[in-house]
Amino acid sequence: MLQFDLLQTDPSSHARRGRLTLNQGVVQTPIFMPVGTYGTVKGVTPRSLEDMDAQIILGNTFHLWMRPGLDVMAQFGGLHQFEKWNKPILTDSGGFQVWSLGAMRRITEDGVHFSSPVNGDKLFMSPEVSIQIQTTLNSDIAMQLDECTPYLSVEPKTKGQITTEDEARASMEMSLRWAQRSQAEFARLENPNALFGIVQGGMFEDLRQESLEQLVAMDFPGYAVGGVSVGEPKDEMLRIMAHTPHRLPAHKPRYLMGVGTPEDLIEGVAQGVDMFDCVMPTRNARNGTFFTRYGDLKIRNARHKMDQRPLDETCTCYACAGSATHANTPDTGAGRSWAQGGRGGFSRAYLHHLDRCGEMLGPMLSSIHNLHYYLNLMTEVRAALDAGTFGAFRQQFKADRARGV
Repeated sequence: MLQFDLLQTDPSSHARRGRLTLNQGVVQTPIFMPVGTYGTVKGVTPRSLEDMDAQIILGNTFHLWMRPGLDVMAQFGGLHQFEKWNKPILTDSGGFQVWSLGAMRRITEDGVHFSSPVNGDKLFMSPEVSIQIQTTLNSDIAMQLDECTPYLSVEPKTKGQITTEDEARASMEMSLRWAQRSQAEFARLENPNALFGIVQGGMFEDLRQESLEQLVAMDFPGYAVGGVSVGEPKDEMLRIMAHTPHRLPAHKPRYLMGVGTPEDLIEGVAQGVDMFDCVMPTRNARNGTFFTRYGDLKIRNARHKMDQRPLDETCTCYACAGSATHANTPDTGAGRSWAQGGRGGFSRAYLHHLDRCGEMLGPMLSSIHNLHYYLNLMTEVRAALDAGTFGAFRQQFKADRARGV
């Protein structure tokens, strides 16, 4: 079940404002989706995700198949009850994880043969198996199994070489055949949720167009753009981002997979993308890098050792403001209470100390802040689209991020 309502469009770009209704709830778009690989967003409780107004999160088909396994998932009736998340969930197909196994896997027309990275068991994933797993997970949005077309080959004979157009075509055409098989299995199982097709084609615009047209003819409820952020130069990713999303059907949601930086998200919105996901907020948090309105901050730098300021004086997250406030709650000055005698949030000095000591609270607070930043950025984007001021917002965003912390 999926309903997508287009609420607003931006006259100066391809940006649009929408509302996505799924079995487990409503999602306002454009939206960023926190990544919960093993049934949890790393270091962040479901309560914290609700406090920062996360509307939809991801689960990973491959990893949940490995652990805890489908018998456990079936016992709980799916992933929502297992991880105690009562809002929508999107699951990827597992294709990227299988592809990334490198020498441990062998791709054929039937599917992918591989050795389990957990215990070495010989396993097989096909489009049908992927859909069967996702049906057991009961995710609101399932993804077709596709072959992720790399920018640089990982095959032993051609490793490190840029993927040729012939190689990208063969990969794209197999993903189209797998899309048909995924769709047929989804219907056979009478899955009550939604299935997205995935546009492939590497860095070749004609292949992207061909993939797009054939997927649209299959009439999926929504579409994703895959095979970006897979090692290609940034200008190549931006070229594909400028080419593909706005050519997908206007009345269906568009999802850009695995992207990216705050700048990538704003550019993606401008090119017509509705949905984003990326591990960057939590991964960078664990490595001591924070996203702020005024640029990125590396907490490990010695200059933060005595700094009493919060990470971002405009941020209302728990780490910065000392209280849990929704991402869509207007800033009432709580983020500046450190300078006004209030309780306030945690100082840069304290977060620097936690990082230096390896205390687990450090990456927990870091992850809360970075995810709040991403979700709040999308809240501000939606507000700008509602107000008809996205162009001005986009310029201000760039100026603020360039200012530096």
